[in-house]
Amino acid sequence: MSTLEQSIIVRVATANDIHYATTITDEMESSAKARGTGIAKRSPDYVANKMREGKAVIAVEPSGKWVGFCYIEVWGHEQFVANSGLIVSPAYRKSGVAKQIKQTIFNLSRNKYPTAKIFGLTTGLAVMKINSELGYEPVTYSELTNDEEFWAGCKSCVNYDILMSKDRKNCMCTAMLYDPADHYEPAETIADFKQNSKLYERFMKVKQSKLLKWFRKKTSKNYFVQF
Repeated sequence: MSTLEQSIIVRVATANDIHYATTITDEMESSAKARGTGIAKRSPDYVANKMREGKAVIAVEPSGKWVGFCYIEVWGHEQFVANSGLIVSPAYRKSGVAKQIKQTIFNLSRNKYPTAKIFGLTTGLAVMKINSELGYEPVTYSELTNDEEFWAGCKSCVNYDILMSKDRKNCMCTAMLYDPADHYEPAETIADFKQNSKLYERFMKVKQSKLLKWFRKKTSKNYFVQF
């Protein structure tokens, strides 16, 4: 662990952290724009409420400077839990803090909802790697919650039209799931990721490229039909 990692405090967020909410949501939005990928947009009030409920993890410097954040969402009558909105301040990326946040939010989810399936959606290989280290496995969208409120949360994502065009069966994100009742051990999922990381990376790039081409072609046809 680096000196920087050791100095960062990763803990469950509380109502005392609400003043960070706007900084967090602003960084979520700017990060999504910089990557050119989608993220379900959340308001400062939404993030603040997660803090009040004890359903979020925050990382800060001892000085109080904000470093990173992630929150819990519960779906399908507590059958599913999503660890969502992982964001790290640009100055602290590649420091290892994202892994600490993910581990802490995962542990919090397991403590609060021990029987729930924990899932996440990501467009990044780095997050896939972290998830694999926690025991997550790549899955199809059909294995995720069918809770309409969850999918409605994707409406603010720039790729929402692609998601709906594919009948919620596929999109730019890769789905990953941890099932407490039926899962591989982290050592196994880590080994699988190491063995297939290049394949996963290529798969994500090809999938995203093909989905974009397919969607542009479809919307172009629809435009001319309507015109």
